Parts: sequence; C-alpha cells; structure tokens
Amino acid sequence: MSYADRAKTFAALHQPGAPVVIYNIWDAGSARVIAAAGAQAIASGSHPLAAAQGYDDGEKIPLERLLQTAKQIVDSTDLPVSIDFEGGYASAPEELSQNVARLAETGAIGLNFEDQIVGGAGLYDIKTQQARVAAVRAGHKDIFINARTDLFLKEQDVDKHDALVGEALERAAAYNEAGANCFFVPGLRNRDLLAKLCAESPLPVNAFMRGFSLEQARDAGAARASYGPIPHAKLMAVLEEHFKALD
Repeated sequence: MSYADRAKTFAALHQPGAPVVIYNIWDAGSARVIAAAGAQAIASGSHPLAAAQGYDDGEKIPLERLLQTAKQIVDSTDLPVSIDFEGGYASAPEELSQNVARLAETGAIGLNFEDQIVGGAGLYDIKTQQARVAAVRAGHKDIFINARTDLFLKEQDVDKHDALVGEALERAAAYNEAGANCFFVPGLRNRDLLAKLCAESPLPVNAFMRGFSLEQARDAGAARASYGPIPHAKLMAVLEEHFKALD
C-alpha cells in the first residue's frame, strides 16, 4: 500500500461519534503489543516516548533520535503510524517543512502538531500558527495533521474553559484552512464543551481521554480518542509496585 493510501486509510478511521481509539505507545515493543491487542492504528505520545529513552518532554529528545525511533515503530507494524511531533522542532516555516518531510521518510503517515511555544511561554497567535500548519502541509501533501491547541491545557481553572471555546473554534477554522485534518483539544474535560466543539468545528475532534469514558467521547461526537501519557504512566507505576513488593 502506498504512503498516500495508508494516510487515507488512517484518515477514514476518524468518524465523529465512532472515534478511533489511540492507546498511545512509546517504542516498537509497545507498538507491537497494542497492535496484537487489536488496535486499528498506532500513535506515539511525546512524553512517554521521551521518558522511555531518558529525556524530558518538550523536544528534549534530539530530533535524530526521535526520527530513528519513529522508523523503528513504523517497521514494527503494518498499522498506520502517527508520531507526536510537538512543535516540529523548528520555528521558521522552511525548516519546519524540512523536518516534516524527514518524518514522512520514516513511513509515519501522521503527526501531532501543537500551538504552544515549545521552550517558551504561551501559544502562537492564530495567524502565526496557521502559517506553521501550512508549512507542515508543505512538508508532505498526504501526511495526516492532528493540529493540537493547548488553550485548555494551559488554563488550569476548568471553570474558565467555557470562555475559551470561541478562540478554540477560531483556531480550528484557521488550521483547517491551512490543511490540518483533525483538531486535538487536550486539557478539556467538560463533556458539554467537548460536544459543542465537535458540533461546530470544521475539523473532526480528537478528545483526550482524561475525564471522559469512551462512551462519553462517542456521545459528544469525538472522532478520535487518545490517551497520551496515561498508558505509560500506569505501566511505570506497576513496575515500581512490583519492585517494591519483592522479598
């Protein structure tokens, strides 16, 4: 199957109300386990992938190491693979496009791309991030772009999330125009707000599964349900527990 066909197959899994379940992995071994368990697609999380190799999150793992790991994951499974690419390891559009092209060369047919300023403060303004999403699209015409907004993640007071929905929808529209395929809203835990975004976003919505059940994500109209660092954190807790229980 060609790269374009694999990307289309992955895109077709994103159906509002019947979300593709992404139980995020961090290396080839964890990808194989999830694939064997019946997953429809594989996607890494930036935090667990970095942590598994001794790095902190936030593009601390070197780009070359990330690309090497992405290739290992892709080679370990026949399922479509998406990689959390954080902020793309670049600010300038030309360099960003080049980095995305290199990611596509690993065989990964999708990526997460966030609007927070990695290593800085706050988010890119909408116009700037729209141009950055366009640069990602220029990096590869077929790659699936899961455009992430950190609006809700940055605001710890969930009572203020309602006031952020308007800007979130503006960002969804701008990222859609720039060529994104999906809109990721980590940090959002209110089911009514998730349903509103799913109903009004021009892009299918990726729900982060902290605070939601799969049934609730389906009912809200999510097209993708991802678990981020949760699987890795749970397994590391079990590992610690087992060690402490040794005689």
